Amino acid sequence: MRDTGGTISIAGYVETLMGHGNPPIQKAIDTGIRPSLSVDVETSVPNDFFQQMRTIFSLQKNEVWARRLAGDKNPPKFLTVREVLEFATIEGARANGLDRKIGTLTPGKDADIILLRTDRLNVMPMNNAVGAVVTSMGPQNVDTVLIAGKVMKRNGQLVGVDFDRLVRLGDEARDRLYSNANVKNVRL
Repeated sequence: MRDTGGTISIAGYVETLMGHGNPPIQKAIDTGIRPSLSVDVETSVPNDFFQQMRTIFSLQKNEVWARRLAGDKNPPKFLTVREVLEFATIEGARANGLDRKIGTLTPGKDADIILLRTDRLNVMPMNNAVGAVVTSMGPQNVDTVLIAGKVMKRNGQLVGVDFDRLVRLGDEARDRLYSNANVKNVRL
């Protein structure tokens, strides 16, 4: 797979939740493939990449610890937080054939930038920025998002999106699907 330029995208949270087995994180790394991350089933699992990064980080550590405890004399190294962040950024761009356009902050590439709040309790005290992003942050830390240089979120709020309308349309679509399926919509 590596020799033909193939990539692997791992949706670690959903893979473990749905009984697909342990995601092949270490297997990919051992064969020279740096995986990208994905969510897969947003209706069943958290759809934020912070959760995906934490999941991959902990699952790989769990595998390495299990091998050590089983007596493996030459277990793989633990992933670093920087490697996990790269899986979520440049490796995702590479897997989609977009690494010349996005994935790193490089002159000539599109300005896709996320500004994160570090003044929240979940990242205090701030010791290591990359470590905080991978192990502690979540959507509540996202302050500003720029896509191709255009501001899409500012001060934690989506720009140019009628949120109330979006919620109403989502509710109407859900209700229509339940009605068409002749299923009672029970909200707990």
